[in-house]
Amino acid sequence: MTKPVAILQHETNQGPGVLLDHLQQQNIPYQIICPPEDGTAPHDASTFRGIIILGSNHGVNEQLPWMRDECTLLQSAIASDVPVLGHCFGAQMLAHAMGAKVSRNACPNIGWSQIWVTPDAQHDLQIPSRTMMFNWHYDTFEIPRGATRTMYGTYCLNKGFRHGRNWAFQGHLEVTAPSLEAWCKEGRHELLCASGPSCQCEKQILENLPARVDALHAVARRVYGAWTRQLDRPTSSIITLPRRRAEACDWVLN
Repeated sequence: MTKPVAILQHETNQGPGVLLDHLQQQNIPYQIICPPEDGTAPHDASTFRGIIILGSNHGVNEQLPWMRDECTLLQSAIASDVPVLGHCFGAQMLAHAMGAKVSRNACPNIGWSQIWVTPDAQHDLQIPSRTMMFNWHYDTFEIPRGATRTMYGTYCLNKGFRHGRNWAFQGHLEVTAPSLEAWCKEGRHELLCASGPSCQCEKQILENLPARVDALHAVARRVYGAWTRQLDRPTSSIITLPRRRAEACDWVLN
């Protein structure tokens, strides 16, 4: 049986969005898990083909029981080389699981902002040196030992890192126009209270939304394509042929 990719979702309005579309288009099976709702998370990453950690309204340093479970899962993934993809809170969780410090950023990052991409990441992801990302976070992470920075921003230095087959992004590539509208509605009071040089109001976030989301998804498709190409091929794709039909070889791959 083909192992699924685990998607750990923490908030109703912070779902996998366009990432789910990508997995479906690539015929990659997945399992959505809701640790805050379930009160727990799996511990053994070897039962999955990959691990995706989405955003959360919580912070890593709250150390809730389900967060400790997620940390155990991520450490299992790192030990068994199961690829991880972290978005915002998920990026912080991956950094934390690798022993890096997660702490308050100098100022909140809420809204659209330009980020810069390192040359290696430009090559690996086939994306330009500068792009726009959607953000909604208060914390930041240090780059874990053995990892390399992939993206950086003006008001938050560490916007992404890579460690082997593990990718982390301090921001959101997966969001859709409807999810952003719902998120802004849910967080309206928060938007009114937040302030700083990298905070946008609801009107600014939703301005020219279709064009912004289209540009974001163009980058997201390249990022998600690069990450999913790293996934191990399922053993079920190996088909054993009768000897009379496979004289030159014992098996073929789809």
